[in-house]
Amino acid sequence: MKYVLVTGGVVSGLGKGVTASSIGLLLKSCGFRVTSIKIDPYLNTDAGTMSPFEHGEVFVLDDGGEVDLDLGNYERFLDITLTRDNNITTGKIYQYVINKERKGDYLGKTVQVVPHITDAIQEWIERAALIPVDGKEGPADICVIELGGTIGDIESMPFIEALGQFSYRVGTGNFCLVHVSLVPVLNVVGEQKTKPTQHSVRGLRGLGLTPNILACRSTMALDENVKEKLSRFCHVPAENIVTLYDVPNIWHIPLLLRDQKAHEALLKELNLLGIARKPDLTEWTARTKVYDMLHDPVQIAMVGKYVGLKDSYLSVLKALLHASVRCRKKLVVEWVEASHLEDITAKEDPDTYKAAWNRLKGADGILVPGGFGDRGVQGKILAAKYARESKVPFLGICLGMQIAVVEYARSVLGLYDANTEEFDPQTSNPCVIFMPEGSKTHMGGTMRLGSRRTYFKVPDCKSAKLYGDATFVDERHRHRYEVNPDMISQLEAAGLSFVGRDESGRRMEIVELPSHPYFIGVQFHPEFKSRPGKPSALFSGLIAASCGQMDLLLNKSDHLSNGMANGINGKATSKPRANGNCFKSSNGSLNGVYSNGNGVHH
Repeated sequence: MKYVLVTGGVVSGLGKGVTASSIGLLLKSCGFRVTSIKIDPYLNTDAGTMSPFEHGEVFVLDDGGEVDLDLGNYERFLDITLTRDNNITTGKIYQYVINKERKGDYLGKTVQVVPHITDAIQEWIERAALIPVDGKEGPADICVIELGGTIGDIESMPFIEALGQFSYRVGTGNFCLVHVSLVPVLNVVGEQKTKPTQHSVRGLRGLGLTPNILACRSTMALDENVKEKLSRFCHVPAENIVTLYDVPNIWHIPLLLRDQKAHEALLKELNLLGIARKPDLTEWTARTKVYDMLHDPVQIAMVGKYVGLKDSYLSVLKALLHASVRCRKKLVVEWVEASHLEDITAKEDPDTYKAAWNRLKGADGILVPGGFGDRGVQGKILAAKYARESKVPFLGICLGMQIAVVEYARSVLGLYDANTEEFDPQTSNPCVIFMPEGSKTHMGGTMRLGSRRTYFKVPDCKSAKLYGDATFVDERHRHRYEVNPDMISQLEAAGLSFVGRDESGRRMEIVELPSHPYFIGVQFHPEFKSRPGKPSALFSGLIAASCGQMDLLLNKSDHLSNGMANGINGKATSKPRANGNCFKSSNGSLNGVYSNGNGVHH
């Protein structure tokens, strides 16, 4: 097993996750099997209980692991299926060591950070690296490890020490350290400054780790004299210094690394140069070119409560992006704070209320993602009502599905007090109830999590057709509440159709409104399994319905999916609108997605 460690210096948010994913993709394109590990130095056991405002979205794996969003990047770039053990946290390590101590496994010894914690970290890395993640038998060839945080952070010190020992243990030729650092350009003089990177590397070397490759983030490519200076002061060969400069979208990063021959530097350090093939990124390059050339917009209103931090909906954004590239449309996301649609905002801030409704009504399609807590729920209900009554394409995910059912019960069945037990435990018409297997006292890891099977009960429904006329589908879940099975007959008699259910037939997974062009709610999270080359079926449906390509998608799916290679473009029928207020996001994790620029974000 060969190991590539990716660390970060100077500041956080440089794009270590995208860099690690791109390195993995580049190595995979050279013919190697690649797996990934993310180390998060926080004390939480996992990401499940953290607010999206704190750490971005919680990414859910097939095995139910609630992990850091970077594992989503790894899965999307490498098209692999990771496990909860591929995300290491301080909390997991200490819990593991303390459990061993309580069982007496240390035979009365004093349990210390060195060697017990550091040994546990190394054992975990070796164990996780051997887990097959690409559907083939046996372990991968190369494991890419990303160390979260910034070099010098006090909480990451045990990991730094462990990785220093680990690099010595596995030996030269089996370990390569890539350090991602910042080379700022001062506007005053326009000069690329190397001092922050010099200090970062000096700190790294002082902790026992020596970088083999420097990946320098900057607004532009590094000048040769700057590379020479970095090489001299950081003791890294000039050919091992690559620039990760700003690009139109993050799909360019693997191509950027390839063009600078980063794969040769990596393979040389890992003693793999003689057995590697030339990197083949033909399909990735073609998709990136298509992405760059898109100009015909499709506008999707994202009605959520965490819109202040776009990373809270990172996988949803990526799934929308994958689907829009497939349909040859430039994605424009209209961010709508759900609470701004509510009557209380109309009284307190009429301008904000009006602007939010204008963005919602100006969109080609509406998406209501998942969430927790009652803030903004009434706004989401109003958005679902507008989409249903105005025949605007709608996709509700998790809570988005639940509020769509509540809205239908209120507006169509006349059950004006219909609600979910999550927000009104005393409601006389509970459309959504607490699942019996859930826990009301412990938050972490007690939801219905991971991949579960959904069976289609209505074979000719839109969802089944979008999934290629499948009889069942496996998707990832993360929820405590479910649609009340005792109200299903009443809701279906009024026109709703629960077309997808679990194996028992009592747990509702997919709801559709047959009389609507595209009105679908799902209890699961289809965004977590979307890939650049394999967009989510339901997101593809939303984008296609929003730009008038639904018939093409349903009836000529081969024609559309092959469009990338053949340069085929569907007829544009989305509503004409002015896009002068749109701008390209400066956030690296969202690069290439256009936003409405309403003055609140970025």
